[in-house]
Amino acid sequence: MKIYIHRGQNQIGGSIIEISTDSTRIILDAGITLDEGETVTVPQIDGLFTGKKKYDGIFISHYHSDHIGLLQYIVDGIHVWMGEKSFDIIHSSNNYRKLPTSFTPNYMHDREPIIIGNITITPFLCDHSAYDSYMLLLEGEGRKILYTGDFRANGRPDYDDLLNSLPKADAVIIEGTTLSRTDGIRNIEEQKLEEIAVQYLSKHKGPCFILMSAMNIDRLITIANTAKRTGRVLLENVYTAGIAEASGAAEVMPDRSNNIRVFQISQDEHDLLLRYGDAKISKNEFPDISFIMCIRQSRLMRKYLEKRSKEFSFEDGVLFYGMWKGYQENKEMADFLEFMQDKGVNIHTLHTSGHADQETIDKLIQRTSPEMIIPVHTENADWFNRYENVCSVINDRSEISI
Repeated sequence: MKIYIHRGQNQIGGSIIEISTDSTRIILDAGITLDEGETVTVPQIDGLFTGKKKYDGIFISHYHSDHIGLLQYIVDGIHVWMGEKSFDIIHSSNNYRKLPTSFTPNYMHDREPIIIGNITITPFLCDHSAYDSYMLLLEGEGRKILYTGDFRANGRPDYDDLLNSLPKADAVIIEGTTLSRTDGIRNIEEQKLEEIAVQYLSKHKGPCFILMSAMNIDRLITIANTAKRTGRVLLENVYTAGIAEASGAAEVMPDRSNNIRVFQISQDEHDLLLRYGDAKISKNEFPDISFIMCIRQSRLMRKYLEKRSKEFSFEDGVLFYGMWKGYQENKEMADFLEFMQDKGVNIHTLHTSGHADQETIDKLIQRTSPEMIIPVHTENADWFNRYENVCSVINDRSEISI
């Protein structure tokens, strides 16, 4: 088998990885780079993005744009596989934003093998900040390659169960996003975030807001559990409610009996709001209830919150910031957080990484005992050199035979 890293080595994001035999060619992920602006640069890969198709399939590990963002540019006739809930979530997001979903995938499910030519691909459901994410085991010509995609061990899925299911592999293509950190500290667990949130809210009586990616379903479960434990109603905006529904996760499903209600921030959302029946809620009810409200940093949301702050006090309120800290360097985000502080809201970070820490990476390598480690999705591939005494570490070659 051969591995060709078209993109993704010694950088974070933009992954495009090829696995091939003499008769079969598979692509793993097709993402944009993290620094892409409005104009996307499409790599001129013959048979994938240009010319006639030369690939037998594309397997998507998860729905983040640095892994899926180039799918709209692939040539006709190449089949795509991804998780069913993963697709439902991205499709819901596109529908809300009135964007087309340019592909209709085949679905893959946990530990159910898929045969393409003479390569067998087995997906393994894994924990990541994207719901329904997968590692991919590719077997062909007597060899085994494990591609980790993006993963972690600090969410709710059982990491030990995953490790015990993985076989030994000849090569592991592994992410190392967090390895640029020098502290070596373990990631905080999602369940620990829940405890932190509950304790913090016990000290503040004002309204609570959560600023996070709606697609981070594990974090949304953390917030839903926090709302229940503190006697608050979880208010999902229409966009978040659509994502929650698409995920199929019962803990975050809009439902009046579940104390999860849906609100609109503009009249344009009214028809979408009507879908939720008695789970919908009017702004007129907000002053009379204790709640946690899902918000975004958009101008429309800011305008909406400005109006609400005139109807009831935000004093001694809480805004849980549930995103990467680096986003706060963006002016729009910084201005939004300052706007909330000016309303008397306390900003409190409630976040943990969606990517594996050092201990989690070590456990996977020890479990799979690879002959070869190929780091991707990292700016510190040299970290893996600690394994040079037991296997090959390749971080400077794009074409590799195993």
